[in-house]
Amino acid sequence: MKRLEGQYAFITGAGKGIGKAVASLFAEEGATVFLIDILNEVNEVADEIRGQNLKAESFVVDVRDRQKLKSLVESIISQHGKIDILINNAGIIRDRTFLKMSDDEWHDVMDINLNSVFTITKLILPHMKESGYGRIVSASSINGYVGTFGQTNYSSSKAAIIGFTKSLAKEVGKYGITVNAVAPGFIQTDMTASMPAAVIEAGMAAIPVGRAGQPEDVAHAYLFLASREAGFVNGEILNVNGGVYA
Repeated sequence: MKRLEGQYAFITGAGKGIGKAVASLFAEEGATVFLIDILNEVNEVADEIRGQNLKAESFVVDVRDRQKLKSLVESIISQHGKIDILINNAGIIRDRTFLKMSDDEWHDVMDINLNSVFTITKLILPHMKESGYGRIVSASSINGYVGTFGQTNYSSSKAAIIGFTKSLAKEVGKYGITVNAVAPGFIQTDMTASMPAAVIEAGMAAIPVGRAGQPEDVAHAYLFLASREAGFVNGEILNVNGGVYA
């Protein structure tokens, strides 16, 4: 039997990279996946999944738009009765040294990487509580532990996810809901490809397993934490970084 058979998964940032890999893997494992992204590419991802006779729906939504998210969650609950899994994966970078960082560069990162996690979790959690089951997994980062030059905004948002995860896990475990996070290291995505070549080279050289991570590496970490088998894993941050930081 597939690990997510009959479950419904709400995945943000599903238009490319890690989110796309998560959506594809979850669908292969039997879930009906609801893919959310501000990018139109999310529709192509859903088409690819449905082309394999798997279940996917896509929605072009800005995760900062609470009203649209509220309507979307209510529609899904009305049609399907539940959302079993929430993957808070949406994220951006706006790199700049702190003294040069604009207010918009700070707030955009916080709104998408952190505040959307509050908003979407707040909308979905009551339905998980009512059904007596849920898996919430959010995207942190190695940079939430160690910090990175030019990323006070990004690193702060990812460090906050760690505190959010550990705190919420203590509140909702009694309802059959687990709350965990994944903290990737250097993963080959469009986001990391935009970094300076010297930064990429240095990052690669520091990885003990001798290669960069792939989106699928992170997707399998999400799958474990989203599965029923992870029912006694709560408040944990699963590092996926090839041994750079543990």
